[in-house]
Amino acid sequence: MLGLSLNSQNLPYPDPIHPILVHFVIAMVLFSYICDAIGYFTHNVRLFEVSFWNMFVASGAIFLAVIFGQFEAGLANNYASVEPTLNFHTVMGWSLAALVVAITAWRFVIRNRNSRKVPPAYLGAATFLICLVFLQVYLGSKLFWVYGLHVEPVVEAMKQGVSQ
Repeated sequence: MLGLSLNSQNLPYPDPIHPILVHFVIAMVLFSYICDAIGYFTHNVRLFEVSFWNMFVASGAIFLAVIFGQFEAGLANNYASVEPTLNFHTVMGWSLAALVVAITAWRFVIRNRNSRKVPPAYLGAATFLICLVFLQVYLGSKLFWVYGLHVEPVVEAMKQGVSQ
């Protein structure tokens, strides 16, 4: 593909970038949720500001994570049993990207109208977002730990013609 020289993990660079970016986004979204929940119950308005900026940065970073995920998935030696999980993970990734941006936009409106509180409906939507993030974490973990995408022994086995 494009004449790229691939390493033992089937990547043109030393390590997968997608998981690094994804863990950054997961941490920011989760920390934002925690700040909003604690801020809601303690009425600490500074936590709302921290929450907003975490979601704002996560909104941009999630697209980088999805783009690198698409690129790295394209370089993976896929086999039949991995396809359903990889396809669902891909659809969920793009959906989460759109949802994170939508919730961040809603959070921006809330922040501009009244920066001293967040409505319970927003916390409900954020809770739903966190549940989807955990589902996505499960799918990504399964792709790595069960199916071995970009894991050196699996890549080597695929190159030698061993399939599952």
